[in-house]
Amino acid sequence: MASFGSAKEAVVVLALALIALSLSVSVEIGAAAAAARTPEVLLRSSSSSSSSVLESKMDEMYVSVDEVDMLKVYTLKRGKMEVKITDWGATVMSVKVPDARGQVADVVLGFDSPATYMDPNSTAYLGAIVGRVANRIGNASFKLNGRVYHLPANDGNNTLHGGLVGFDKVLWQSQQLDLGQGPSVQFYYNSFDGEQGFPGSLEVSVTYTLGENGEFKIEMEAKAGKKATPVNLASHTYWNLRGHDSGTILDHLLQIFASHYTPVNEKILPTGAIDPVQGTALDFLEQRPVGTRIDEVSVPTGGYDHNYVLGGVDHGDCDGLKRAIRVVDPMSGRVMEIFTSAPGMQFYTSNFLDCYGKGGAHYQPRNAYCFETQGFPNAVNEPKFPTVIVQPGEIYRHVMVHRFSTS
Repeated sequence: MASFGSAKEAVVVLALALIALSLSVSVEIGAAAAAARTPEVLLRSSSSSSSSVLESKMDEMYVSVDEVDMLKVYTLKRGKMEVKITDWGATVMSVKVPDARGQVADVVLGFDSPATYMDPNSTAYLGAIVGRVANRIGNASFKLNGRVYHLPANDGNNTLHGGLVGFDKVLWQSQQLDLGQGPSVQFYYNSFDGEQGFPGSLEVSVTYTLGENGEFKIEMEAKAGKKATPVNLASHTYWNLRGHDSGTILDHLLQIFASHYTPVNEKILPTGAIDPVQGTALDFLEQRPVGTRIDEVSVPTGGYDHNYVLGGVDHGDCDGLKRAIRVVDPMSGRVMEIFTSAPGMQFYTSNFLDCYGKGGAHYQPRNAYCFETQGFPNAVNEPKFPTVIVQPGEIYRHVMVHRFSTS
């Protein structure tokens, strides 16, 4: 992991230079163009009828925006829930939710200053939207329509989370939305043809909404230009329901609603198989502590870093979305469920995390869990996997809902 002790000003200057280089070869995404342009696709939102203790009719609800370190930081507030998001990487900086006693804590790992997320050497992807293709692409290449595309390798011989300068390392345009469903903000970014080696231009938008009944929704859309291109967006938020600075998550109780997974080789690339979880350390069909069998999967991943195949396990839904997980912190009583439209989900136990975050907290391996709903890793090179190719003019859609409650 990179060191975050460098001066804030140096980080900002370096990152802004990177932005300028990107914008010089990009299609119109300058401030003037962004101000004149209404995103072609406005994302839709819907509410849930489930009960929650997180809000009442008298609680406040708003969106505010501040400029911090030359970046925008949006605050979405609804009842006792509060979410902060910055336009660098469309990154979730914090999520505050109450516990069973009503005590509010920040349950997302991150940094105090938005400028710290701009470190070009950071490999943690804390809270960011990753793409154009999340997860790994084997040998940093793929073949599409008879042509081989070569990408920058940033994970051994593989490409991880979009390359050296993925969507987590760019400045997004942003606007507040009034969808009638709660506080909402949309981020959008125009990825140019050839960016990080990927074919075709891509109009990307991500909308964050605080809905009713403790729901935090993320809606991702991307419209392909004149060329077919792979698209697989994911939210790389690190969660710890006990609090971002509370240490290990190994005693947290997890249930994953998936009966199959995609096994990996020594390079953490899928083998192409789809295997049952039954009888393995990846079986979370019944709720159990995260750490009970984690050492069985410590090689080569250092812990859990596996893609689960969602669907086929009927445990209820949320507006037609598949239930992916339910996790409980037994100490605070906080509960988080995730529902999604995606076919897969990467369960990652922050195996290589080592940095200093909010309030000087030292974030270390197994201090958080990520639940990255997604297309399957390396799907561009595995014909048996669901395709991640978006054809010219088509729109990719991916929805995930985090539902918070207490037990």
